[in-house]
Amino acid sequence: MANGDKTKHWMGFDLGGTKMLAQVYDDDWKVIAKERKRTKPGTTAKQGVDRIIDTIKDALKKADMTSEDLKGIGIGCPGPIDMDNGLLLDLPNLGWEAVPLQDQVSKELGCPVAVLNDVDAGTYAEYRVGAAKGARCAIGIFAGTGIGGGCIYRGEILRGAKVSAFEIGHIQVMSNGPRCGCGQRGCLESVASRLAIAAQAARTAYRGDAPHLLENCGVDLSKIRSGALSSSIAEGDIAIEEIILEAARYIGIAVATSVNLIGPEVVVLGGGLVEAMPDLFVPQVLRSANKRVMPAYRDSFKVVPAKLEDDAGVLGAALWAEHRLS
Repeated sequence: MANGDKTKHWMGFDLGGTKMLAQVYDDDWKVIAKERKRTKPGTTAKQGVDRIIDTIKDALKKADMTSEDLKGIGIGCPGPIDMDNGLLLDLPNLGWEAVPLQDQVSKELGCPVAVLNDVDAGTYAEYRVGAAKGARCAIGIFAGTGIGGGCIYRGEILRGAKVSAFEIGHIQVMSNGPRCGCGQRGCLESVASRLAIAAQAARTAYRGDAPHLLENCGVDLSKIRSGALSSSIAEGDIAIEEIILEAARYIGIAVATSVNLIGPEVVVLGGGLVEAMPDLFVPQVLRSANKRVMPAYRDSFKVVPAKLEDDAGVLGAALWAEHRLS
């Protein structure tokens, strides 16, 4: 480092469907420097990994550092991950399969790398420093374009022997329901993700039952985002509020299943939908879940909004790297 400070730092990296974010942290987990880039659609896995490495290098340059100044890098990625080998098994939104990300980034930058699922990373951050701090067992559910889930049990990310786990978005909540992107029917993601909600809202607006949404957004799904849905409800579109409450009810069904299985004391809800409408979303999920759990589990858990918002994934990746690589 140019300033002569040889203290080494941690870096977190979040690979989203449309963006990449790298952040360098000091010992108090404050951001020293960051770099964002768009995820270019249609790129090959090799081009994507090269862009990840370039983003990391640009963040280091902003911090006046090199990779030698890092203790390690945590990288959060969507989809199932072989965490022991740092292997991206399947990234359907990007079209990548079997990418040895850990080996490639570590070899190029010469420092240790830990790779994990991005929602696992966000849930781990909430467990370490956020809404589920110190919980014995906590689950995170993040609703966006899809629905991702993570679980922390006694300080470790819950996972299988060979692959990351807790894909709560693919719990079936509706018999013979809409077809999901995974190929199955009635998954939580197919009825309660922002994309599913936007599609229902567009149909409702087209029928004339949501005049404010129709005026502000038309029926263009790309415009019917979380903030637009919240504004529509505030302006009096009751039908849109009913759609949101129904989606939250389905998430509560999935939460109840999770509570019956593993008994978390904290359920953290995140993503744009929750951030835009916490007072509508969170109580409905709790009501729906409490209605369906076994009597012994009723009121044994709390449902809370995420605290860390957009920083959860990248911070969680860095925190996990510290946990795994120290």
